[in-house]
Parts: sequence; C-alpha cells; structure tokens
Amino acid sequence: MLSVRELELRDIPAITDYWLLSDKAHLERMGVNVEKMLSREKWEKMLSEQLRQDYTKKSSYCMIWELDGKAIGHSNVNMIVYGDKAYMHLHIWDQTLRLQGRGLELVKMSLPYFFKNLELKEIYCEPNALNEAPNKTLERVGFTLVKEYTTKPGYLSDEQPVKLWRLGLAEFNELY
Repeated sequence: MLSVRELELRDIPAITDYWLLSDKAHLERMGVNVEKMLSREKWEKMLSEQLRQDYTKKSSYCMIWELDGKAIGHSNVNMIVYGDKAYMHLHIWDQTLRLQGRGLELVKMSLPYFFKNLELKEIYCEPNALNEAPNKTLERVGFTLVKEYTTKPGYLSDEQPVKLWRLGLAEFNELY
C-alpha cells in the first residue's frame, strides 16, 4: 500500500544516502553534476532546518513516499513563494522500485499537502527533458507542458534541456 507523510527527523539519513550513494548514471540522468554534490553535513543541516520552519517560512517542504509503511522516496518543493507557487521534485530512492508506476500515485497523494499547507496557486516541475520517467508521470498526473528550454534548474545542476510543467490549483481541484 502506498502512502505519503511529512518529513521527520528519522528520514534525514535515507534522503542523504540517496543523494550521496546513488550511482553516477542515475544522478546524471536527472541532470545532477556530481562535482557539486553537498556534503553529508550540509544535507543533514538543510533537511533539519526544514523541520523547524513554519509553513510560511519554508524554503523547502518534503513529503516522504512509503510502500507498505517503508520509506522508498520523497517529493519536495523548493523555490517556494508562500501563497503563490513552488517547484516540485520527485525521487524514488531504490532503483529496483523505479519505473513501475508508483510515482504517479505518490505524486497525486503529495500534491494536496503542497497546495494546502503552502497555500499554493500553482506548482511547477522542471525535470531534465531527457529523463522520460518524471516527464511521463507529470503528464499523466495532469500537469501541462509550458515549454522546453535550456536552463540551470538547480544548484546541483549544470545547464541542460528541461521541460517546464505546471499544475494550477483550479486544475488540481477539477482533476482531484
């Protein structure tokens, strides 16, 4: 059974391990420049700070994805403008659990938390254009493709082709 919940202190080692121990090919498929990877200490500090922040002050907000009560991944939003918009990311940690359709349901389960708790009007997602899995998932969830272009989508990334997807609150409410 799939479920989602907010990030807890006990989840920080697993998220940190995902970033630090994932194989280089997986990280590069997402557009990550492994030379820019944060240290374990920086990951832990950043994630711990998230737990202490009020929703109105969060710079990142994370939902843990579970399969049968076991954490298997996460979705987070960052570049948050409280009451307006944020940018979503989606990650299944264990490669043996990827590409099986779970992301679709887990994203659908995460979206209400992002929209409600951050009072968002719209959510964007900007995966690497060559990474098929998240792009297919976003389309199936109901996101609309805004454009495809080249940019540096995050602090761990270099310039790369991305697809910018958008889901507004009105569209979300119509779909779900």
